Amino acid sequence: MNPGFHIKPATTEDVPLILDFIKELAEYEKLSHEVVATEETLRENLFGKKSYAEVILAYLDHQPVGFALFFHNFSTFLGKPGIYLEDLFVKSSARGLGVGQKMLAYLARLAIERNCGRLEWWVLDWNEPAINFYKRLGAKAMDEWTVYRVTGNALDELAAK
Repeated sequence: MNPGFHIKPATTEDVPLILDFIKELAEYEKLSHEVVATEETLRENLFGKKSYAEVILAYLDHQPVGFALFFHNFSTFLGKPGIYLEDLFVKSSARGLGVGQKMLAYLARLAIERNCGRLEWWVLDWNEPAINFYKRLGAKAMDEWTVYRVTGNALDELAAK
């Protein structure tokens, strides 16, 4: 790894950069049309009265090259918290340089420091480069699980029942 590499926790001053990374990730995942986050909503939800998630930023030669957004979840079976990695993104110019691995190692150390029982995330089933990368790190697919989601009108309707 380049000696000019470092990772830092994001601060409120980094919100514009975080939003740029989110938009770049969405473009990579062909989901740009789904991004409705704004600097205001990120500032409020990441750094406001109640922080719902955390972000780390990766820098190479003082240039931002990656971000990871994560939060705590809880395992009832383990009886311990975990870290759920919502998004990890490395700019194409920095892929293959160990940035993603260093970011995941940072989160693994953070999980251990916080007495978490696991670090987990989802990956799109078409994203073979990411899947292969995660497998090389020792991650295991949870193929027996199916993700369900309720949003928009369905969320409103469920809440009203």
